[in-house]
Order: sequence, then structure tokens, then C-alpha cells
Amino acid sequence: MQNSVHKNLLSEIEFARLGAGQVAYMRKVKTDDLAHSFPALPPMTPGIELWALFAANGDPIVLSDERDNVLVGAQEHELRTVMLQ
Repeated sequence: MQNSVHKNLLSEIEFARLGAGQVAYMRKVKTDDLAHSFPALPPMTPGIELWALFAANGDPIVLSDERDNVLVGAQEHELRTVMLQ
């Protein structure tokens, strides 16, 4: 008997749309890495850890030095949050 594994693969576009408008993820980010995610921000002191909230597709939504502010931002946008390490 052959072992077969069936995998459902999503395209990048389909994956990016999962949870769109419903789910967001939060994680700590360092100011060194903000230029990529938040290009409109002015230069910041390197090495500072902040909290960021991202839409399911990776678009930035909220940035704060306080975790609670990010959670409030998610509530204001009516998003369920998950945390990524």
C-alpha cells in the first residue's frame, strides 16, 4: 500500500486574505525593524521594543510602547487578536 499525503496548498493571495477584516496579530518589534513595516515613521532610537498590531495580511495597524494600547486598537477596529512571538 502506498502512503499518500494530501495537502491543500493556498496561494499567497488566498493565504493573505485569511482572516482579513476579522483577525489581527500582535507582536513585539524593535525600532530597528520599523522602517520596513511602518515606512511613514520618522527615524527612531534603535533597540527599543514596541508592540505592533498587524492585519491578517501583514499590513500595519497600530504601534505603541504599551501592549494595552495595541489591544484597544484591535477592539476599535473590531478585530480578534492573536499574539506571535
